[in-house]
Amino acid sequence: MHMHKFEKIWLTFGVGCLVIFLSVVCVSAFYLGNKPASCLTTINPERIDQTKPFNQPGLHKVEGKDWDYELVFVASTFSYTPAKVEVPLGAKVKVIATTKDVIHGFEMAGTNINMMLEPGYVSEYTTTFDKAGEYLIVCNEYCGAGHHLMSAKVEVVK
Repeated sequence: MHMHKFEKIWLTFGVGCLVIFLSVVCVSAFYLGNKPASCLTTINPERIDQTKPFNQPGLHKVEGKDWDYELVFVASTFSYTPAKVEVPLGAKVKVIATTKDVIHGFEMAGTNINMMLEPGYVSEYTTTFDKAGEYLIVCNEYCGAGHHLMSAKVEVVK
């Protein structure tokens, strides 16, 4: 079988790129130990209501941490708990969320908060609310017939 020299060059280039790409992925995954954020904390989805901090969803002031408040949400069939929360302007907030039943999305419109909530895992995101106003939280993962009704609000007040 005869191959033209340009075919050999492109074939060598393609295989070389593939080897480099797979090497980088393997080093990142195995040597550096990089994992998706949702793999850090797990929870029993059947016992969410008895597990801290999800037994008391809402905004809680914390001391001795890098953030001022923890904002805890629990997603379940077509709703978020709590449905409305007030957050002080300029507060550094750690948003902690999980779900009881199926995969839900957690997108806060007007911010860069966008998490996937999976049963058995805890999702976290830390942000500072620098702009007063009302932020709508929507589910951006289809979760059933009432998906379009699933929302909550965060109101940032002075």
